[in-house]
Amino acid sequence: MINKLCKKITNLDAPIVVGLDPMMDYIPAHVQEAAFAQYGETLEGAGEAIWQYNKAIIDATADLIPAVKPQIAMYEQFGIPGMIAFQKTVQYCKEKDLVVIGDIKRGDIGSTSKAYAVGHLGKVQVGSKQYYGFDEDFVTVNPYLGSDGVNPFLDVCREEKKGIFVLVKTSNPSSGEFQDQKVDGRPLYELVGEKVAQWGETCMGDQYSYVGCVVGATYPEMGKVLRKVMPKTFILVPGYGAQGGKAADLVPYFNKDGLGAIINSSRGIIAAYKQDKYSKFGAQNFADASRQAVLDMKADINGALGK
Repeated sequence: MINKLCKKITNLDAPIVVGLDPMMDYIPAHVQEAAFAQYGETLEGAGEAIWQYNKAIIDATADLIPAVKPQIAMYEQFGIPGMIAFQKTVQYCKEKDLVVIGDIKRGDIGSTSKAYAVGHLGKVQVGSKQYYGFDEDFVTVNPYLGSDGVNPFLDVCREEKKGIFVLVKTSNPSSGEFQDQKVDGRPLYELVGEKVAQWGETCMGDQYSYVGCVVGATYPEMGKVLRKVMPKTFILVPGYGAQGGKAADLVPYFNKDGLGAIINSSRGIIAAYKQDKYSKFGAQNFADASRQAVLDMKADINGALGK
């Protein structure tokens, strides 16, 4: 799957992933009203509104982007109907030939970690048959329980030719409380990066490993160091736009081949119509605003990369 991601990024000249992280206050009133007219102001109604909102954005942007990243918590908060919307979103994106990165940030041990890996990337056994659960192409993984929590994902990745993105240095302001702590004079995130590179050596695609990592756009100097520590690791970079990351900050995350990183934008794209820059589209044309935001993001990033 890492080979497919590299190929799609190259063909589209767009190292971009759209974060499908719907909140109810992002969803225009007319979409909510249509869903509530059918299901009432219920969890089912919320699930339907999320699904229709996502579908419109996917339809408007699928030809421009290589990948999407639905954040599972935004769906879980609506219970089973929300998870149905998550599953429908994943399936629809795959029908559009988009690479799906499930942002699930799971991290546990033993059979629990294996169950997460099987449920999101692999197949579960039911009697004599096997079924995919959610069937994402990649998922995000929290490594802070050590190899016990990561190895079950690696096993499924090898079997399914899928991948993971391991949290190394996250974009949130308090990440340094733990991730920046020194161990034998070196920051913890750097040691985690080295471990990611080791895990990745056991799961290689043509150029890059199935084992990617997450490094926030808000820490470009750290990104520069980690790029050297993990030369064959694809970096998923959150924090562009709404969280303060700028295109110029992203250059160190890429390798000389122009690959090696994929930049995420969530509300900057899916709620673009709420920004002054895109207000001319109006709520009725929210998906068109999202499309324009993708085009602007692509131009911004490629400009910084000198393309």
